[in-house]
Amino acid sequence: MSEVKKIATRESYGNALVALGEKYDNLVVLDADLAGATKTGIFKKAYPDRHIDCGIAESNMMGIAAGLATSGKVPFASSFAMFAAGRAYEQVRNSIGYPHLNVKIGATHAGISVGEDGATHQCNEDIALMRTIPGMVVINPSDDVEAKAAVEAAYKHEGPVYLRFGRLAVPVINDRPDYKFELGKGVLLKEGKDLTIIATGLCVNESLEAAKLLAADGINAEVINIHTIKPLDEDMVLSSAKKTGKVVTVEEHSVIGGLGSAVCDVLSEKAPTPVKKIGIMDTFGESGPAKELIVKYGLDSESIYRNIKAWM
Repeated sequence: MSEVKKIATRESYGNALVALGEKYDNLVVLDADLAGATKTGIFKKAYPDRHIDCGIAESNMMGIAAGLATSGKVPFASSFAMFAAGRAYEQVRNSIGYPHLNVKIGATHAGISVGEDGATHQCNEDIALMRTIPGMVVINPSDDVEAKAAVEAAYKHEGPVYLRFGRLAVPVINDRPDYKFELGKGVLLKEGKDLTIIATGLCVNESLEAAKLLAADGINAEVINIHTIKPLDEDMVLSSAKKTGKVVTVEEHSVIGGLGSAVCDVLSEKAPTPVKKIGIMDTFGESGPAKELIVKYGLDSESIYRNIKAWM
């Protein structure tokens, strides 16, 4: 049996920028002295005249991106999620979000899977921060195929977009002919009747594997991939929740303010449903190998399976 292809979505980000750069000459890329890590260095090599290294000054980079957007450019401002959403929050809110400028934020190294860089670099709060900015689109792709499609969709969308990418290589699960990326639309990966698992990003594949383990116990789980957390696909969430009567959300992010909170916002108002949120439980991360951290914090398929089984 051939090994499953794995690619880090930050790699996908860099490759997608190069492909789009060939099609659109108004696309420019900014980074904050992290081109090697964010993979914007690939774009820099291909289009050096359209790449701006702003140095270790993320807040200033967001201001530059805002200025470029007002002159007709489509800037992709790139840095680690901790710095793009955390350090530069005020500039993202006031200089990009408030005037609703056409800036795209490429935030790499998100979540606990940043690994050995530790708690200072593991941003488990970025989705919560970006969701609260009016008009900000928030996308968290699950694999290489989805990440590339998300970058192009972000370019074509008029307005600010926050794109969340990971450091860890993840399995390619969307390489099928019928796959279609659409902003604000979820993807039904597996039909079920006993409960709904709604996952995003790195946790989508792990949730699919957990569903297989549940199936062995006679529990038929529906699995939904939510790549666009804002705007959320309310119709799909509501339809599945009404069908199964139980919902589990799974995310490599704090259970406060992320996907789980977005789903609960909708269900509590329109279709009250029991919800179990699986994610980072109101704690900081720690330094360690990414795969071991995923297991320790309960985001691997076995842990998701056990957590759901106990809840059921």
